[in-house]
Amino acid sequence: MASADDQAAAAALLGGDPAAFDALLSTLMSSSNADRAAAEAAFHRLRSSHPEPLALRLAASLSSPATPADLRAMAAVLLRKLLSPTPSPDSSSTASAPIWPHLSPAGQSTLKSHLLSALQSDPPKPIAKKVCDAISELAALLLPENVWGELLPFLFRAASGPDAPNLQESALLIFARLSDYIAESLLDHLMTIHNLLASALAHPTSPDVRIAALGAAVNLVQCLPTNADRDKMQDLLPAMMRALTDCLNSGQEASAQEALELLVELAGAEPRFLRRQIADVVGAMLQIAEATQLEDGTRHLAVEFVITLAEARERAPGMMRRLPQFVGRLFAVLMQMLLDVEEDPSWHTAEAEDEDAGEGNNYGVAQECLDRLAIAIGGNAIVPIASELLPQYLSAPEWQKHHAALITLAQIAEGCAKVMLKNLEQVVSMILNGFQHPHPRVRWAAINAIGQLSTDLGPDLQVHYHQQVLPALANAMDDFQNPRVQAHAASAILNFSENCTPEILTPYLDGIVAKLLVLLQNGKPMVQEGALTALASVADSSQEQFKKYYDAVMPYLKAILMNATDKSNRMLRAKSMECISLVGMAVGKEKFRDDAKQVMEVLMALQGTPMETDDPITSYMLQAWARLCKCLGQDFLPYMSVVMPPLLQSAQLKPDVTITSAESDDELESDDDSIETITLGDKRIGIRTSVLEEKATACNMLCCYADELKEGFFPWIDQVAPTLVPLLKFYFHEEVRRAAVAAMPELLRSAKLAVEKGQSQGRDESYVKQLSDYIIPALVEALHKEPETEICASMLDSLNECMQQLSGRLLGENQVRAILDEIKNVIIASATRKRERAERTKAEDFDADEGELLKEENEQEEELFDQVGECLGTLIKTFKASFLPFFDELSVYITPMLGKDKTAEERRIAICIFDDIAEQCRESALKYYDTYLPFLLEASNDENSDVRQAAVYGVGVCAEFGSHVFRPLVGEALSKLNNVIRHPEAQHADNIMAYDNAVSALGKICQFHRDRIDAAQVIPAWLSCLPIKDDKIEAKVVHDQLCSMVERSDADILGPHSQYFPKILSIFAEVLGNGTELATDETTKRMVNLLRRFQQTLPPDFLASTFSNLQPQLQLLLQSVLST
Repeated sequence: MASADDQAAAAALLGGDPAAFDALLSTLMSSSNADRAAAEAAFHRLRSSHPEPLALRLAASLSSPATPADLRAMAAVLLRKLLSPTPSPDSSSTASAPIWPHLSPAGQSTLKSHLLSALQSDPPKPIAKKVCDAISELAALLLPENVWGELLPFLFRAASGPDAPNLQESALLIFARLSDYIAESLLDHLMTIHNLLASALAHPTSPDVRIAALGAAVNLVQCLPTNADRDKMQDLLPAMMRALTDCLNSGQEASAQEALELLVELAGAEPRFLRRQIADVVGAMLQIAEATQLEDGTRHLAVEFVITLAEARERAPGMMRRLPQFVGRLFAVLMQMLLDVEEDPSWHTAEAEDEDAGEGNNYGVAQECLDRLAIAIGGNAIVPIASELLPQYLSAPEWQKHHAALITLAQIAEGCAKVMLKNLEQVVSMILNGFQHPHPRVRWAAINAIGQLSTDLGPDLQVHYHQQVLPALANAMDDFQNPRVQAHAASAILNFSENCTPEILTPYLDGIVAKLLVLLQNGKPMVQEGALTALASVADSSQEQFKKYYDAVMPYLKAILMNATDKSNRMLRAKSMECISLVGMAVGKEKFRDDAKQVMEVLMALQGTPMETDDPITSYMLQAWARLCKCLGQDFLPYMSVVMPPLLQSAQLKPDVTITSAESDDELESDDDSIETITLGDKRIGIRTSVLEEKATACNMLCCYADELKEGFFPWIDQVAPTLVPLLKFYFHEEVRRAAVAAMPELLRSAKLAVEKGQSQGRDESYVKQLSDYIIPALVEALHKEPETEICASMLDSLNECMQQLSGRLLGENQVRAILDEIKNVIIASATRKRERAERTKAEDFDADEGELLKEENEQEEELFDQVGECLGTLIKTFKASFLPFFDELSVYITPMLGKDKTAEERRIAICIFDDIAEQCRESALKYYDTYLPFLLEASNDENSDVRQAAVYGVGVCAEFGSHVFRPLVGEALSKLNNVIRHPEAQHADNIMAYDNAVSALGKICQFHRDRIDAAQVIPAWLSCLPIKDDKIEAKVVHDQLCSMVERSDADILGPHSQYFPKILSIFAEVLGNGTELATDETTKRMVNLLRRFQQTLPPDFLASTFSNLQPQLQLLLQSVLST
């Protein structure tokens, strides 16, 4: 209950005289924190105790022209917040629940009419907009319930009245805000709306009305349910574009920018709406982009429009590629914008690599847009345009043009990689010429291009052009006049070596390492940092080969680690940690051990000192510890108690999230680079990325420790599992989810090994069960909600590894049921995505480039199916015949995967699942042969070698376990296997695995169905294929079978008068010559015993002539085997 004092205060504020309430509104805007806080407290008390009088008082202040403008605006904002149905994240839900339901019918009615009359009173623009916000907020609440019948007629009237432009504008703004809620109810009045918008778009005097009409049109088009409905609005497009050009022609650029923002939104959401007039629309936008007399911001928005259209792949595939002349014009505009860079002395003296002195507004926009354009349009369209423009720029006298050309090459490389690889020689020579340019910024841009191409066009660039590129980078490191060039050359060495084999790098190491050591002793931290990063990468890429430089390099690295204690050197010290740990990993434990102890002492001391939140050392230290652990293995265990507490703290960081209304004026600090904003529905979410990156690093490191230390990680599982399991559903950052997913099997493996080796602090197998009961359901649930196909595949892989750690009794029936239900969902969701992609192939602009991109997306689905197959394989191996009831349920999903219309990978996976069933369930699986065997036999001659391999392997399994069910099919199976074995290309690298498996299957038919074959023909044919050497698993099976047949003195295998004996001897010799590659230890022992038996029992002449027919090296091998 409110106190008497509160009641009296409320009566004074809400009574007949508005002055007291106006004073409260005024204090709510006070610059004095204390006064403002007191006013806020009073307002909240009123909200709780007198919601209706408060709302009506705000509405009265708002609708009264006598109220001062700033107070009317404040009243509008407060009223909107009272009506808002969404609780704000920082206040309790009771405080921010909407008050509308608590008003009396009379109060509700008064409030609605106050709001509408406030609009009609022709308030100043800023207030009108806030009134529109409040009306929209309330309408969003009421329209779905059909309880504000007078609103739409009011809006129609107001929006049709050109004589009151301010009211017309307000009505159109509300239409735009409410499109989502009213689109359905407007379908019957579409032509009325169409005409209303057409006349508002052509308002004779008010650009604001035209822009508001444009906003309403854009939103309405997005909210209409069908293409047919959208088509009815199609002929508004010329008027929508005119609204933009009229603003530009009359010099109203601020309004033009608003119009452009709306059209960009339309291009992203409904690109097909623009399709019929695409040439006119894009042509107009390019004119704006080319008009240098316009403001930069206007031109940038026009560019953004065209790029957004190019990126709208899912909704309008290939549409922009049909307009090469426009892509060419846009490319030329972007290259022109790159010229917005000028000589600035501070660029040369900068302390940090990312210092961009001299770069104008256009430069950064052009850079980003070239990258996006190339990715969206692809190399086939972009490279011909670039090939025309780049030589013009490179032959011009101005350094800015050379700089622009090199920056362009770097920016388009990712999107054009496939096409650029075909012209790699030209590209590399263009860039290397830039290394000789007299202007340091051009040389910097050339180095930058080499660095970028090393990533985007590697490893081809490294393999073919290392002889040109590495010496050029080494020379650039000698440019002591220009430390920025030196530092960038070191960074490019990093990019180059990341995609490089030790063989390519080794010949250059002496020169590169010597130069990097010189740079390490340079006074400029930026150069030293570049050198450290490059050394780390070179060590990582050259591994063992780096040992010879260790003694020269490590003292410098340790000196930096120990001495760079100044705040200005934080990054330098962080990079020295990275470098030391990577060098340690490259050279190995023995070489690194003594220094490792010293380094860890420094790290432990550092760990104990408080650090600022933005100190880069934190993240680098987390990674350095993990690398030291990988290097030292179990020797690292004593340090875990130091490492783990801060690591867990980082992994448990809460995301720093701010949520505001997408429409609100409370902008997040948009100039803060560390905050990334995304808009979800009507909310704008801002997330501080540095926190997420530290969290992701920490999660990855936890996974590293569990993987490396195995059972040694056991003491930490109870803290790590509850930290990581909830992060399987951490949707703010993919890397965090990936790390959590990868860690799940590692935690289970650690627990299982610790229990098995008696290192589990008294815990037994029930602990492993408890842990798996926590992890597996969480993984299954996360899989159900995961939006990214690639991460879904990782989750299935992780689930499979988890199941492999567990015996059947640790995996309950309910868990298996949940896993299978989710596998069904995965298959259905994947089929839906593929269907949607197939629909996109029917779009009129669909082309080969788009087909290529869709193919890549479908390959991700194949990876997903592959993991489905692996999971089912594990379940079948674990539960054998008791899994069959589950298999029966799944077969409706699996059998269709065998269809000819499915991809080779889907067919292969379906066959592998049946192979597992037949092999693991044996006679219980015979009932499925009628369904699956015909597919298997047909697929044995499939054109895809992986499908053939799976099919002929299955034929072998069915021959072994299919008894009477397989017998009638022996003839057909022999014919199919013969086709595989006798094919002219059978032993080509692509086909050899299918060949080996066909030979193995043939052997099983010889063994289990001898009575159904012509042994005199088939067995010698089988022997002639032995030994098999590529499928090591099948080789061991087949050679063991041969051994058993010879031990039994099988007449068919030895042949009449032992005529096949020389072949058998030669097979044994080849198998023994390969050690344990082609046969198990036991089989090789049995082969040696057989050879000795032959030596003792066969006539010496016969043996000698048989030996003499063998190849010389096989003779020597057999002699050495028999003489030992």
